[in-house]
Amino acid sequence: MLFDRGELVRRATRRTTGLAIGGLSAFAELAFVLCAGALLGVRSARPVVFGAARAIAEFERRRIERFHGQGSAEDFTGWRALQYLGVRWLVGGLGAGVLLLVLLGAGTAVVMTWQMVAGTGSPSRMSWYDPITFVLFGTLLVFMTVQALIGVEGLDRRLARHFLGPTAQEVLRRRVSELTVSRAEVVEAINEERRRIERDLHDGVQQRMVALGMLLGRASRRADQAPELLEQAREEAGRVLLELREVSWRVYPIALDSDGLHTALESLAERSGVPVRLHYGLTERPLGSVEVPAYFVASEAVTNVSKHAGATRIDLSVTREGTMVVVRIEDDGTGGADPAGSGLSGLARRVAAVDGVFTVDSPPGGPTVITAELPCAS
Repeated sequence: MLFDRGELVRRATRRTTGLAIGGLSAFAELAFVLCAGALLGVRSARPVVFGAARAIAEFERRRIERFHGQGSAEDFTGWRALQYLGVRWLVGGLGAGVLLLVLLGAGTAVVMTWQMVAGTGSPSRMSWYDPITFVLFGTLLVFMTVQALIGVEGLDRRLARHFLGPTAQEVLRRRVSELTVSRAEVVEAINEERRRIERDLHDGVQQRMVALGMLLGRASRRADQAPELLEQAREEAGRVLLELREVSWRVYPIALDSDGLHTALESLAERSGVPVRLHYGLTERPLGSVEVPAYFVASEAVTNVSKHAGATRIDLSVTREGTMVVVRIEDDGTGGADPAGSGLSGLARRVAAVDGVFTVDSPPGGPTVITAELPCAS
């Protein structure tokens, strides 16, 4: 409770300070707007005016970001900044007026309280209901001024968002750019996956098939050792089947299509060389656009832990947080996982392709925590 009160006081102090600075800067902005209006008629002075407008608007943008916690775009034009300042000085002046009333009210309250306590006022004319009236009206005034400050802060933030935030055309341009990059990254991720499967088939399954053929050939030539060689061939065939099954699971597990993500993750946990504690918190089956990246994030992370982390346990959880499905993999290994490595960077691209967020926290010494947040439409 004490922490909450302290946080509340710090937040109120920070926002009031932001409003006070914004109130003071409003006077300078009014003077600038008046001068800029006169100078805009001179063509040669326009670059200077727009540059100065951008500098002042950038100051306001940083003030709002620092004291009120709202970020805006930094690439607004000088004309846009001048439009912003043309309205902003009015909001800042309103904030300055409210703060001035707060100071006057606080000063009056202090004086009246002191007079009632010390009896230095006019006690003979003071009625029994005066203290009650004082407290009631004082509380009402405090409530109204707090609401006024909150309203001014909201106007300040909305104004910055409207003028300094990206326009609809800019948002569309950025989105197209992001989709272009995502498409290229998905293509690269698929190519990397294909190359890995080819390596698995060439270095694993193909080599075992060659060994199996050699064993069968020796068995056909050496009748005296045929039973022993055939037994070795049978064991080698089992290992070939096991590797083929592993490769097919890495390509696309059938259980993911037929039984869903939960069953696929249970099979993943059973096949893992490191014990996996699975917590599956989804009550409904997600869309395929969520299930597939969620499974491959979990599969790749568990495989990496088994091969490289030296861990004794893995905690794998799938939960729903708002509109996001969150896949979290934590191990107690040695840490130091490189997010720029081919495996993890491929997962990051796969998650980014569906507008998800992929993070890796792996300090030296561990633990390693990999998180994928995938947007869920339903």
